[in-house]
Amino acid sequence: MKNFKRIITLCLALMLCLSCAPAAFAADVANATIDETAKGSLTLYKYDLTNAEKDGVWDSSYVSTGVYDENVNKTLGEAVRAGDDNTQSDLGNGEASYGYAVKGVEFTYLKVADIVQFTESEKDGVTYNHVEVLYGIDKTVGADLLNALGLQGGDKRYTNADQLDENKYFYQSDVLIDALALALETNSTSVKNALESYIAANGGTAMPLTDAYGASAAYDLELGLYLIVETKVPEMVTSTCNPFFVSIPMTSVDGTNATDGGTRWIYDITIYPKNSTGIPTLEKTLRENKDDTGKHNGTSDDITDGYAHTGTASAGDVIDYQLISTLPTITSESTYLSEYTFIDTLSAGLTYNKQDVVIEFFSDAACTNLLNTWNESDGLFSVAYSQTEANESVMTISMTEAGLEEINTNDRVYSDADSLFSGYSDCTLRITYQATMDSNNSLVSGDIGNLNEVVLTWKRSNTSYYDTLVDDAHVYTYGIELTKLFSDGQGNFENVEFIVHNDTDNYFVKAELNADEGIYYVTDHVENEADATHFVPVLPLAMPVDTDEGQYKVIIKGLEDDTYTITEVRTDDGYTLLKDNIKIVISQTETEALCNIYASDVLGLVQNDPRYATIINDTGDLKNMPQKHLEHHLLTASATVDGNKVNMLEDDGSVNASVPLKVVNTRGFDLPQTGDHGTWMFSVIGILLMAGAAVVIIMTTRKKRTADQ
Repeated sequence: MKNFKRIITLCLALMLCLSCAPAAFAADVANATIDETAKGSLTLYKYDLTNAEKDGVWDSSYVSTGVYDENVNKTLGEAVRAGDDNTQSDLGNGEASYGYAVKGVEFTYLKVADIVQFTESEKDGVTYNHVEVLYGIDKTVGADLLNALGLQGGDKRYTNADQLDENKYFYQSDVLIDALALALETNSTSVKNALESYIAANGGTAMPLTDAYGASAAYDLELGLYLIVETKVPEMVTSTCNPFFVSIPMTSVDGTNATDGGTRWIYDITIYPKNSTGIPTLEKTLRENKDDTGKHNGTSDDITDGYAHTGTASAGDVIDYQLISTLPTITSESTYLSEYTFIDTLSAGLTYNKQDVVIEFFSDAACTNLLNTWNESDGLFSVAYSQTEANESVMTISMTEAGLEEINTNDRVYSDADSLFSGYSDCTLRITYQATMDSNNSLVSGDIGNLNEVVLTWKRSNTSYYDTLVDDAHVYTYGIELTKLFSDGQGNFENVEFIVHNDTDNYFVKAELNADEGIYYVTDHVENEADATHFVPVLPLAMPVDTDEGQYKVIIKGLEDDTYTITEVRTDDGYTLLKDNIKIVISQTETEALCNIYASDVLGLVQNDPRYATIINDTGDLKNMPQKHLEHHLLTASATVDGNKVNMLEDDGSVNASVPLKVVNTRGFDLPQTGDHGTWMFSVIGILLMAGAAVVIIMTTRKKRTADQ
């Protein structure tokens, strides 16, 4: 920070460029003295020095000298930027620029002081023989300016010159330079706001927006000291440059481009002010809720725990979502945010849980130092829900006026005395919410996945257009298609039942049958086998008649990628149950395909950064892609049945959606026949046995009677 402040001070000093050099060093008399009848001009060139430095084409030590520098304009204005095939690139919003030029920047200027030469020979009996260049600021009109500079009431003025004009305070150049630098170091935001307001209140003149070459100019300017502030910046500029003074005329600053430094007065001033450039960030990730079963990879509350751009879940599961965005730099009112809105869209297979949105602010990108937490009831943001024609769920999260004010100005974030920022400048915003996977035909099984997209729309207070960032995430789910067969084609399918156990997460699958479709949709998971759904083969409505392979199926949709055990717990009378359980494994792997946004939405992707709008034709990748998280790959699935690889089935255009298998029940072995000849034989034997028994009874009775007699 200290080095940064020193650089700011040096730049301000050099930009002010007020000469105290005596005429003895002038190259000639004509140029060594000010022509008070002359007029001056101011030309500014805005270049993306931040990215020029990153690309290795620019030295950050460069400082404007006040004169046109051909080397600067050729290097930056005519450069072929990294990633570009030519010198011109799209800036977004229908604009284009050349080289590293930044189009659409506005500077506003105001004359704040007259330039005078003061000579004193004697005062209070002391002979000075002193000659000085001074700047006279009106006591009344310039009061707010002096207050902003910490020079209230004429503090640190050159008092010996008070007699020149009783309505003005006179200052040496180094006093003004040091005062502005110190004020900006102490509280950059407040000072920039004060100076911007001062110029606006006193009739400051806005220069034309910088053109495609980064240039803007003002002509026919009266001689004097000018205050210049940056009042509009395009979306790629994250922070405005600091206000600065320019003297017209000025003595050129000695430098590599100013061979006559300090030898003449120049009236046509050229300046190369520097901005910081870049873009806010946006990232959307998800995980299966940590209190639910499934793919949550840990148990901690760390924000990275289990979150990814892609995930898998079963129908009925709760999905945790987080949106993470690094806020842009906020340095003054011209960079305040007037809108920061997230438009989140879930595919038709997902439903928002509502009333659970929380916004957190962190001082660091890793989200370890929590600054503040907002809840829906706080009134700092609003949440609205809607539906698209495609039955997608949409949630719009917008910062309210009160929320934007806190983001722009909250002094609790940057409370140290030497802060250069305002509000939540450069802080990380995290939004969390939940959604549930639906248990119906809105779910998309297989490689297409269930798309979840978010669009960040944001706007600076000084711009007339909006800007966007986009990111997406995918939730994948799968199914099982079990075809039930009887070896002789005679069995009753209604007497067959299966249960399904998730071995990975140790639960039994519960589902509901959609009778119209003939499809079971997962609804829940249960611990006890007694509560598990018994899946009975049915005739799916959409299935063609296939007498050879069987028509009755158990189709289950809404399963995550796990290991499953299918047990046949009942079959038709006379048929043999399966000897062993069936083991099914569904596995996921990354594909070569990049996320939808990366491949399709170039403008939203690159945030109008002029260097990143070119697509490499052979790969589809963006050159010098600044947001690497957008490079995440989509997923595909494979499956095995009892260790044997199977080709997964397609479902409504989505490949690798369901695991196919067939279960065949064969007849059991017959017991000995009890009809036909066998029946006759057993009947005869029965009759003979009964007759024999009757004879024995009769004879026994007669013998007993004879003995009694």
